[in-house]
Amino acid sequence: MQGISKAYDTVVSGLAVAAAVAISIAFVLIVVDVLLRLAGYSPPAFTITFVEYILLYFTMFSAPWLVRVKGHVFIDAVTQLLPHGVKFVLAKIVYFFSICSALTFSYISFGLLAEAIQTQNLDVRGVDMPEWLLYAPLPLCFLLVATEFFRYLIGIDDMYGSRSDVKESV
Repeated sequence: MQGISKAYDTVVSGLAVAAAVAISIAFVLIVVDVLLRLAGYSPPAFTITFVEYILLYFTMFSAPWLVRVKGHVFIDAVTQLLPHGVKFVLAKIVYFFSICSALTFSYISFGLLAEAIQTQNLDVRGVDMPEWLLYAPLPLCFLLVATEFFRYLIGIDDMYGSRSDVKESV
């Protein structure tokens, strides 16, 4: 069981690293595109398309890690005022609905991915890309998000506990 847990942690951390690399590449592509335009040259046609894909992959790859380190957006202003028992029950309800939502998105996106692979459609923009690339990260990443919320549900961690890896900068 510990081997599975370590492999799972490696996948979540690896996706977070891939997200960081991807957003860095997007930054470089945007800077190069702008500099080429300013210098009077025509930038590559693929820049906008690649950056759009990178933003999707960045979002999906970082999502499980953000849930794990409590870096996702949630509003705890109301829950801070609640008694511990009510807060505990409310948190379990939120975890349950978050799991259901993530699993629903995972299921639907898997259907979209399978259909895109079967039809072999192209996403026609500045550069033609297989449509399935749009849906490729969605099923796995939503499943991982559901797994992270399941960890909260069964008590491995608490969304309202301390934020371990994320430090506030403000």
